[in-house]
Amino acid sequence: TKYIAHLDLDCFFVSVERVKNPALMGKPVVVGGSPGGRGVVASASYEARKFGVRSAMPTGQALRLCPHLIVVPGSHGEYGDYSDRLYKRICELAPVVERASIDEMNLDFTGCESLYGNNLPQFMRTIQKLVSDEFKLPCTIALASNKTVAKIAANTVKPNGVIFVPHGTEREFLAPLSIAAIPGIGKKTEEILKRKGFSLVADLQAIPEERTVEILGRHGSWIHAAANGGGSETIHPERTRKSISREETFSHDISDRAKLEKILFSLVEDVCASVRRKSWKTQTFSLKLRYADFKTITRAQTIEPSNDDAVVFRTVSELLQTAYTRNLAVRLIGVSLTNFIEETQTELALFPADRARAKMLDVVNKIRTKFGQDVIHVGGV
Repeated sequence: TKYIAHLDLDCFFVSVERVKNPALMGKPVVVGGSPGGRGVVASASYEARKFGVRSAMPTGQALRLCPHLIVVPGSHGEYGDYSDRLYKRICELAPVVERASIDEMNLDFTGCESLYGNNLPQFMRTIQKLVSDEFKLPCTIALASNKTVAKIAANTVKPNGVIFVPHGTEREFLAPLSIAAIPGIGKKTEEILKRKGFSLVADLQAIPEERTVEILGRHGSWIHAAANGGGSETIHPERTRKSISREETFSHDISDRAKLEKILFSLVEDVCASVRRKSWKTQTFSLKLRYADFKTITRAQTIEPSNDDAVVFRTVSELLQTAYTRNLAVRLIGVSLTNFIEETQTELALFPADRARAKMLDVVNKIRTKFGQDVIHVGGV
C-alpha cells in the first residue's frame, strides 16, 4: 500500500512577499509585471481571486477588476531560494521527495507508518505546522494512494487545508467532483466532454475505457484511469539542478545598450547569489536576447569556474556586445548559468586575494538575505 502526499504552497509568490512585508496580509495582492505594458499576473492572493483576478492575466486587466489591488514586482531568485530551503527541510521528514514545481512537492511515506505513530494523516498536519512555523508559509497537504488523487484532493481543500483519501475510497471521493478537477482536462477537453453530457467525474466512471478513448483518443485511457482513482505511484527524487537562469520581459522594447546592461547586471547578481548559496561555481554562461520581432538568439561561453558577479557580468556583457547586432529594439533579455562544480573543488587553487573576495561575496549574500537584493551591489575585481 502506497502513501503519497502532495504538498502545495498556497499562492506561493504572494506568501513570500507577505513574509517580507506583513502589511500585505489580508489584502488583495498580486506578484506580476507592470500594468503599463505586457505585464502579467504570476501569483494572486485569495483576496484578489474573489474579484476574478487569476494567474497569467494581464496586470492591467487585474487592476480593472480590482482597482485597489496591490501589485508587487517580485523577486524570482528569492522564491527559488525559499523553495530550495523548504525542499531540503522536507527531505529530512520523507524518505523520497519529488519537486513537481517551484511550489509543489510529492512525498512518499510508504513504509513510514510506524515511524510516525501509525497516523500519517495526523503527521500531515504536523508538516503543515512546521512549514508555517519555520518558513511562515501557508500550505495545503493531501495524502492518498497515488500522485494524481493526492493532487486532486489538495485542490479541494485549498488554501491551508489537510485531507486524507483512504485507500479503496478513491472512486467515491472523485465521483462528485467536476471533470475539470482531473489534471489533463483543460478547457478544450472539458468543452468536448460537456457537449457529450459529461460534467462530473461520476459520469466518466460510468462508461468503459473504450468509450473515453473513442471521444478523446489515446489521451482517453489516462483520463479514464484517473477518473477511477488511478495514478502514478512513482516518486522521482530531485537530481542536481542543470541550470540557474533569470530573464526579464520589458513593458516597452528597449534599444538603449546602457539600459540593457543595467538590467543584465541585476539579473547576473540574482543568479550568482543563487549559485553561491548552493556553494557552487559555474563554468558556462549564456545570454538570451529576444528582439521586438520575437526573433530569439542565445550566445554562450565557457571560462574558469566562478560565482563572482563581476566576472560573470564581464563575460555576459561581452556576449551582449557580439549578440546585439540588429538595428532593432529588444523585448527580453536573460542570463543562464550551467556546468556547475562544487566550490570546494576549486578552493585549493585560490590565491589569498581570491579567498578574500570569496569571503566578501559570502558576506554580500548574507546582507542581501537579511535586508533585500538591492541593498548592496558588487563592484569589479
